[in-house]
Amino acid sequence: MAKEVRIGELSLKIPVIQGGMGVGVSLSSLAGAVAKAGGMGIISTAQIGFAEPDFDTNTKEANERAILKEFQKAKEIAPEGVIGFNIMVALKDYAQHVKAAVEAGADIIISGAGIPTELPKYVGAAKTKIAPVVSTIKSAKVLLKFWDRKYKRIPDLLVIEGPKAGGHLGFSKESLDQMNDETYKAEVKGILELKKDYEIAYNQKIPVALGGGIEDKESADAAFSLGVDAVVVGTKFITTEECDAHPSYKEAFIQADEEDVVLTKSPVGMPGRAIKNQFLERVNKGEKIPHTPCHGCLAKCNPSDIPYCITDTLVAAVTGDVENGLIFSGEYGYKATKITTVKDVISAIID
Repeated sequence: MAKEVRIGELSLKIPVIQGGMGVGVSLSSLAGAVAKAGGMGIISTAQIGFAEPDFDTNTKEANERAILKEFQKAKEIAPEGVIGFNIMVALKDYAQHVKAAVEAGADIIISGAGIPTELPKYVGAAKTKIAPVVSTIKSAKVLLKFWDRKYKRIPDLLVIEGPKAGGHLGFSKESLDQMNDETYKAEVKGILELKKDYEIAYNQKIPVALGGGIEDKESADAAFSLGVDAVVVGTKFITTEECDAHPSYKEAFIQADEEDVVLTKSPVGMPGRAIKNQFLERVNKGEKIPHTPCHGCLAKCNPSDIPYCITDTLVAAVTGDVENGLIFSGEYGYKATKITTVKDVISAIID
């Protein structure tokens, strides 16, 4: 069922899009390896400059500098590969990140964690493709209608993120509790039906990728059977040699049991899925965890009100302090049993 995917002049030899995972989980090493294998490699811009020496004092410039560095390093790994960025709408410096990615030469920008209504404006006439992330028929309808009316443009790729994904989720806690495989299949089919009118109006195909819970051939085949063109794979790539995260971060997935993957709440109120550890236990007890001065990551965050700083905790985890950090995970993150390779992951999903 797997076949080549065309996104304008871009071509994916294999229909696998690597999920953008921040902070620092999917940088140049992972994105470059996936692109080299024929899929789409995606770098997350979320606090991407955390390793820059001036990150604490000059966060904005450190992030923009790292966007260019990581893209160039990924392209060195896969000069002919398709490499882009995942940029969250919720970021305080969203517009600047999009513009920096375009200036770097990104092949594509995938944008979610909010509805990316202004993405076409920030990309402008650049060759960079644009791919909004939607989770429901409702969000897809709002996005497609808005882009059509305001920009006379449709997505180059539409990404659907399902309820089994890791990190911040595009659903309320209540809707997640009510969602099951059958009800979500209906959402996916509804989005696929919705986009047809826009394809006809613009005489342009909108390829669709589906993510959330894609971790083996069975789950990938189930996605393709719905009519999507590609699958988005995030968590499965964490326990690979090429993943940019610290070895201890990867080991946390190998050691996790099914009951360790839990829903939690981001400090700005968004539901997310993560691996249970000492840090989450402290949060669940209502402890307010001290944090560094604000790095200005999320637009809707008041440092004086939050129970913990998401930048501090994500950086802690990805650099190896896994008991005092936040470890985002897809629903099936616990299924990892060993360190593999990007090639192994792709073979397990597509072959």
